[in-house]
Order: sequence, then C-alpha cells, then structure tokens
Amino acid sequence: MTRREPVGVGRWTEADAERYLLGLELFGMRFGLDRMRRLLVTLGEPHSRWEAVHVVGTNGKSSTVRMIAAILERHGRRTGAYLSPHLVSFAERVRVDEQDVAPDVFAEAVRRAAGAAEKVNRTLQPDDHVTQFEALTAAAFHELARAEVDVGVVEAGLGGRWDATNVLASKVAVLTNVGLEHTRWLGPTVRDIAREKLAVVRPGSTLVVGAGLHPDALDEARRVDARLVEAPAVAPGVELLARGGFQRLNFAVARAAAEALIGPLDQAKVAAAAAATRVPGRFEQVDVDPPTYYDGAHNPGGMAALAEALRDEIAGRPLTLVLSILDDKDAGEMLRRLVPPAARVVATSNANPRALSPATLESLAAQVGARDTLVVPDPRRALARAREAAGAEGGVVLVTGSIYLIADLLRGGGGGSTL
Repeated sequence: MTRREPVGVGRWTEADAERYLLGLELFGMRFGLDRMRRLLVTLGEPHSRWEAVHVVGTNGKSSTVRMIAAILERHGRRTGAYLSPHLVSFAERVRVDEQDVAPDVFAEAVRRAAGAAEKVNRTLQPDDHVTQFEALTAAAFHELARAEVDVGVVEAGLGGRWDATNVLASKVAVLTNVGLEHTRWLGPTVRDIAREKLAVVRPGSTLVVGAGLHPDALDEARRVDARLVEAPAVAPGVELLARGGFQRLNFAVARAAAEALIGPLDQAKVAAAAAATRVPGRFEQVDVDPPTYYDGAHNPGGMAALAEALRDEIAGRPLTLVLSILDDKDAGEMLRRLVPPAARVVATSNANPRALSPATLESLAAQVGARDTLVVPDPRRALARAREAAGAEGGVVLVTGSIYLIADLLRGGGGGSTL
C-alpha cells in the first residue's frame, strides 16, 4: 500500500489541510488504538492537558456536545469541543469558546498532526498507516491543548471501543441513546452496540445516560465500573433555541453531564446556555416563506424523533419532503417513520457515491404510502421544486435523510435566506 505523505511545506492553508485529510483512508487495515497512541505521544500527549467529557451514542451526540460546552462556558470553564461529522468544512469539527476555530488555526493544527503522522507511519507495517479520523482527532486534541482549554467535550466517531477518541482519561462519559446502526462493526443487537460504546467509560468515573434508554443498553450501563446518572426527560425552567422534543432530551443529558463534572449549576446560566445553543443541520429552520427546515437524520431512530417534532411544528400544514439516503442505511424503515403524513416526496441524490438512486428512493417511498412522488436528481433543483409546491399550498418543506444532502445544499447556497 502506498503511503500518503503530507502535502506542501511551510505554512498550510485550509485547502492544504482538507486536501491532506481527504487523501487519507477513513479506516485502517487494522482496528486498534496503537496508531492513535503513537500519534499523540509524538505530539506531546496534548489530550492529557485538559479534562475530558466523552460523548457516545447513536443519535444526538453533536447536539449534546454543543450543549455541554455551552453550559460549562457559562460557568467559567474555557471549553473546547470536537464534533463529527461536519457540514461544509472539516474546520467545523473543532470549536473553542463555542466558536469554530479559524481556518488558518485549523490548517496549522492539521499540519502539525500530519508531521507527526509521517513519523508514526515510518514505524508501522507497510500496509498500516494513520487514518483520516486519527489525524483529524490528533489535530483537534492538539489545538484544544494549544488553546489552553480547561475542558474538552469530545464526540466519538464510530462506536467507542476502537474509536480514535478512546484514548481519553475522561472523568465523565455520556451515552445519549442506542439504536441499531453500524451493525457490521458494532454487533447485531442493541446490547452488543451498547457494550462497544460503553468501552469508553473509565473505572471510577461518572456515566450519564439519556432518558428512555433501551432496557438492554441500560442493563449494560449498570454493569460498568462507574457512578451511573440517569438524566431526566427534560431540564425544567429553560427555553431552547434548538427545536424539537429530542433536543429537550439532549439538553437534559447535557445538563446532567455538566453537573457531574463541576458540581451544582447556576440555573440562570443553564437557561442562558439553552437559549443560545444553535445546532446547524438539526431541525434547523433556514427560511420562512415557505417554512423550510434542514435535518441530518440518517437512521430510523433519528427519523422517529424528527417525525414527532414535526407534528408540533407544522400544525397540520401540507408537508413536502426532500429526501436522499445512503445505501447502507435502513431506508425502508426510515421512510416508514416519516413519509405517510407527507403530501409529497421529492427524491433526490447527494455527492456521496453511496447515495441511493432517486428512482430507488421513489420506489421505496411509494411502498410505504407516499401519495405524490417526484424524482429530481440535482439537490438544489429538488429543493426549488419542493419550495415551489409548498409555497403554492401554504405548506412546509423538510430536507432530510443524509447529512451529505444538507452539506450539498449549504455549499450551493440552497434554502433561501438563512435565518
């Protein structure tokens, strides 16, 4: 296997950093944390210089990370966050003081990680090398240390046990929820998946779990060597900027996690965090005429939460869906949760080569009761058609099914005037 060396010399631009990351493989030939540990040693173990809150789960991780960081910031802790995936730029994944790091700062962090990766790759077997997620995670951890954060709130990428983030000595771990996803890597049952995710929990630490956790996952949570905190279904006395009942669940988990780390919280500061935390691409309203929402739900659990939130938001108005789903998702079950109440479905595609064809999506939608379907392969044209139809009947547009679809529209300026 050919090794990929860092691009460019001297100072990097954001484009250099993204080109380097896109040139790396997503997963290595071997699962394990050895590459990641070597990478961090080469960088001076930056992850040891801040306290960690580690967030795992099937849905709601990014929202919960943002909310935890917002609460901690308002309690005087300089806080960083590491999220995945991103919408438009890799730099969105690294945040300090509730702001994405600047492009030049991100580029410098990736350049340093690339230099460390080059050294580590020389010590590995010819068919083994640092992966994209490992390099990105190392860059993020290095930047959080350089920024001298007190706390880093870190979202796991895939699972937990073999995820590159599972090198943290986290005092608090969070399990938002568990559903059947990535069964090829994590196992066929909820219990298997929970066990893989809970492998991030350190002995003697605190584990915070979300309300309504699947009984098998809760049983596994009770088996780990940690103080277990079951978050309530809602954090009372706060109004959230983020829409949807699922975000109230996420905020309750975030509040419990922040309290587990720093002790009793100031309710006014908690309320201020709730009122200010925006979650891009998660039931986000991007236009008002007609009302248009983007949501990156990409599995049945996410679709079920979205469908419940929609009932309150659209108040009986006709709903037009713009959908694109990847071929490794349970598309049939996802559509079953969301399609029946919709007036129409506009089936489209996205830039990911694993996207289902719009024709296949149209057929699946018809099978679960879609009343009116259109095939518009180009995402921006699909959104325009949906908005035209919804506008003529006083309806609402929802774009969902894949984070890649949302990213395509954001890059292309789709969705009208951003609120």
